[in-house]
Amino acid sequence: MHPKALIDAACELLHVVLRFEQPADAVVSAYFRANRSLGSRERAALAETTYAVLRRRLLWQNLAQSGRGPMERRLVLLGWAGEPRLRDAAVEGPERDWLAAASHIDRASLQPKLRHNLPDWIAEPLQKRLGPEFDALADSLLESAPLDLRVNSLQAKRDAVLAELQAQGVEAKATPYSPWGIRLAGKPALNQWPLFKNGVIEVQDEGSQLLALLLDAKRGEMVADFCAGAGGKTLALGAAMRNTGRLYAFDVAGHRLEALRPRLARSGLSNVYPIQIAHERDERIKRLSGKLDRVLVDAPCSGLGTLRRNPDMKWRQSPAAVAELVQRQQAILASAARLLKPGGRLVYATCSLLDAENEGVADAFGAPGFVRMDAAELVDSVLVENGCLRLWPHRHGTDGFFAAVWTKS
Repeated sequence: MHPKALIDAACELLHVVLRFEQPADAVVSAYFRANRSLGSRERAALAETTYAVLRRRLLWQNLAQSGRGPMERRLVLLGWAGEPRLRDAAVEGPERDWLAAASHIDRASLQPKLRHNLPDWIAEPLQKRLGPEFDALADSLLESAPLDLRVNSLQAKRDAVLAELQAQGVEAKATPYSPWGIRLAGKPALNQWPLFKNGVIEVQDEGSQLLALLLDAKRGEMVADFCAGAGGKTLALGAAMRNTGRLYAFDVAGHRLEALRPRLARSGLSNVYPIQIAHERDERIKRLSGKLDRVLVDAPCSGLGTLRRNPDMKWRQSPAAVAELVQRQQAILASAARLLKPGGRLVYATCSLLDAENEGVADAFGAPGFVRMDAAELVDSVLVENGCLRLWPHRHGTDGFFAAVWTKS
């Protein structure tokens, strides 16, 4: 594709993304399906530019004020993440001069909001919690996340998979905290790898893998993944259970559970039972009351811990939406707790950075007979704050995660 046409395509894609009517990844995927003639390098340039603009939207919009032409074009030129020569071939004259001037602006002299690129309602509580460490977090959220894999322990050992990848020339290393994790350099097309097709590896952030360590599901137990989604954590739990017992994968969204089925087929697991429920008080939930050994509640949340992957979340979420989520999280946690039998374990988790969705919900949980555990008994203590798992991208290299653990007396 000619550079000018590629820039035009980026503007077209960004125009739709910035409506914030759908998640950015869904918009990008739909655009690629509608434009199948795009090559892999062209798709990469379009996606990377879109995400670069979403990450630094406040900064780019500020710099774009001095330019001319459609706003989407100015943003695309500022955030172009492909090969510079392609962008340079598409601009000339005043536009090229404007880009050169923008590139020489001292970013350190800009107001903090333009450096951290976070809305005030997100930045302020994080600044209050982290103090001078906030800048390091903000910088980390402007970076792209690495690609983490989880080795299916039913089929292989991590060391063997690492050795195989490295023998194939793949730059890979073991993750520092999860015993099943592998971190790759770059974003290879995993779908064509035999290791992926055969269910030996799955894509899963290291932080998400650690939730299986907290739940510590055993052979032969009855376990529930209460908000299973597409089942990344479900698969990890099933492998930890060595394909024994019963593992219920509950979710209100049937399309997400459908996405779990091919993953289950690859994994070799036969102890997983995907069940669509209407809500957290569904009769199928009530019938299991007091019968389960372990329950994981990876609750619906703002997703602000995944901003490295989903930078549009900071523009699509709002304080009002978070307040509604907190009420829903409290209701889901209370309902899930009823499933536990005496001696059972409950884990509440989110991929949010905000105290309101994390410590706030955990501290408000008051079901009788539940005793809070210290997460340091289950995972590396450097991952624990005030007895809870607290993962930060700038400290731990994972998505932002929170988890609290209880046992039922």
